[in-house]
Amino acid sequence: MPRRYWLETLGCPKNDVDSAKLVGTLECDGLIPATEPEDADLLVVNTCAFIEAAREESIETVLALAGARRPGAQVVVTGCLAERYGDELARAMPEVDRVAGFGVPVSLSAPAVPSLDLLNLRRPPATAPWAYVKVAEGCDRACGFCAIPSFRGRQRSRTEEAVLDEVEALGVREVVLVAQDLASYGRDLGRAGAIIGLIERVGDLVDRTRLLYLYPSELGDGLVDAICATGVPYFDLSLQHVSRPLLRRMRRWGDGERFARRIADIRAREPSAAFRSSFIVGYPGETEGDHDRLMEFLSEVRLDWAGLFAYSEEEGTYAAGLDQRVPPGLVAERLAELSELQDRITASRRAELVGETIEVLVDRVGVGRSHREAPEIDGVVGLPHDLPAGDLVDVVVTGSAGPDLEATP
Repeated sequence: MPRRYWLETLGCPKNDVDSAKLVGTLECDGLIPATEPEDADLLVVNTCAFIEAAREESIETVLALAGARRPGAQVVVTGCLAERYGDELARAMPEVDRVAGFGVPVSLSAPAVPSLDLLNLRRPPATAPWAYVKVAEGCDRACGFCAIPSFRGRQRSRTEEAVLDEVEALGVREVVLVAQDLASYGRDLGRAGAIIGLIERVGDLVDRTRLLYLYPSELGDGLVDAICATGVPYFDLSLQHVSRPLLRRMRRWGDGERFARRIADIRAREPSAAFRSSFIVGYPGETEGDHDRLMEFLSEVRLDWAGLFAYSEEEGTYAAGLDQRVPPGLVAERLAELSELQDRITASRRAELVGETIEVLVDRVGVGRSHREAPEIDGVVGLPHDLPAGDLVDVVVTGSAGPDLEATP
């Protein structure tokens, strides 16, 4: 009987892509998926180590699966936590049979030496009508709070041909392009701005092309036009804050006024454009004035979606050595205040869509998304159950509830 595996994926969409490629290697090794973790011979946890909460979740997941495994089953930890804390993690978790950093096979029948290039491994066809596609690995930026370059390395972009081959093989209607710094795709190959050509060529293969993680200074007119031309005017901007002094302390570009002008300009070009961003709350040195500026920005700009995260100190980063720490209680207060405000804004923007006709991609029975919702991140559109998964359908929005919509043909 073939050996069975269970793969648990934590963290961001880029980890989802890595897991899809790990599935390809496991199935090439003759393993088949288990229906439950308790049935698996091999349990693999693809971890996240971006912030403290993600590390805690990763460790709790490993311990839970190790505790529930059947006799003889083996546990392998891979992903960012394994890459960043490999030896330390192996010593601290005797329950784990292997800690496999990037490029180390997770199948225990294979040697524990780096031999895989996850970025360019083939992957099985998608099981949903959409899929993430990673176009580059690593990051060349030096954001003060981020440890990713220390364990993901400098940016290395895939060739257009490799990306297009993967898109074609997936057989999906929507592709979500991801990378740590997506707009910089191709710069390490001496082809700055290559993301525009890639978007156009991907758009020839699929109905929808969506982009995640755009650094704001890279969002020039050419890229804006390319995104709008895909029919998915969705802008996921990595802003992190709006206070200019605080952004400089984060070693990042921009300020709230520039961000607001750019968003207004895009809305003037494409009124249906949707915007998402993420913000760090309580970064060292954040003042009440900085917090007020962020509140004002959210109120005035009215983003469709925003992720708000408490600052997490990461070992080895520039920010870890900064003074002027914000007390945890105050961070929690600011986070709650911002979250409450953004929840109201999101609900209001969703309610404004009632009565509009929108095109949705049916992800599964009863659930779809328009261009305004990224999969697994934003809200969804509830649909009648007779619409087949994979269809693109025009529907009328009949109601809203917080981040979600209801619609019928």
